[in-house]
Amino acid sequence: MDTEKVTLGLCIDNEGCEDLEVRKIYEVLSETAENDDYVRVIDESGEVYLYPASCFFAVETTHQVREPLFHAA
Repeated sequence: MDTEKVTLGLCIDNEGCEDLEVRKIYEVLSETAENDDYVRVIDESGEVYLYPASCFFAVETTHQVREPLFHAA
């Protein structure tokens, strides 16, 4: 069983970031942003963009939970 921790981001605010959907869970990439106030997120387009960290509530989980959310058949 894969118990490595991963971080997901629950969007809680999209003010100024209208391409995000409030109450949607996004993949947060582990690479750090140049500024701690931002996180790297895969958005609706499937591309990686920087968004304000304040737009998200971080949820730490495992790959076992993440996989069905983002790689459903």
